[in-house]
Amino acid sequence: MAAGGVNPLSAVDWGAPWLQPWRQLGEPLAQRAVAHDAAVHAVLQSAAASNAAAERPVCFGPQSDLPAGTAYEQFIFDQRRVPTRDNLHDFFNGLVWLQFPQAKRRLNQLQAQAIAADGVQPVRGPLRDALTVFDENGAVLCAPSPLWDALRARDWHRLFVELRPLWGEARLVLFGHALMEKLVLPRKPMVAHVFAAPDAMDSVACIDRWLATAMQADTWVAKPFAPLPVLGVPGWWPANAEANFYDDAQVFRPPPVPRAGVGR
Repeated sequence: MAAGGVNPLSAVDWGAPWLQPWRQLGEPLAQRAVAHDAAVHAVLQSAAASNAAAERPVCFGPQSDLPAGTAYEQFIFDQRRVPTRDNLHDFFNGLVWLQFPQAKRRLNQLQAQAIAADGVQPVRGPLRDALTVFDENGAVLCAPSPLWDALRARDWHRLFVELRPLWGEARLVLFGHALMEKLVLPRKPMVAHVFAAPDAMDSVACIDRWLATAMQADTWVAKPFAPLPVLGVPGWWPANAEANFYDDAQVFRPPPVPRAGVGR
């Protein structure tokens, strides 16, 4: 995988707070890939095949499985097979397929429906664009309503300072595989596109089932997400223990000013 260099999977810090829901599944697979210099699709497929009773909507193969000129999303929908490159991006994508099988299958179904309706265009249509944003950079937040009110208002001081104790009742689970890849080298400006989940979601399996039903073309076309600088989450980054961490307006941006006449 590393072509004689350092395997990028060895750089993943599985003790990072954002990877806690992923550690039990992901760390042994990463260790196996590093120890045996194994292809990413092979270690993912070994996990997919290890529990025949689990719902596994796809299998994993090498990138060469994807025929030239065929849309990646359409191929997965038709063949139930995920072409996989030997890199961190596709490793995390495979973990999401394994951890969120119902939600990923639903997302892929909507992508295929959009391709069937509009074809593959140079610029994605609004539904495919929204689905891709969440697939690459999304997260699910189960939180008390005051946190959500502050997040939607981009009232960062209230969200992270005044309401800080409420984060003990919240659960933020990453979904976007590109976001997980970027967080291998965390930087303060990194932002997740967050979708609201009910408070009662007490496991990843529950979130998976709920998310698969919550993805609807008529509502997702409008990108029902809230931007969240993830390293501002209490307990996720040591520096945010200081209130002035949130004074950086380049990261914790104020809400956009409505244009004149808009919304009237």
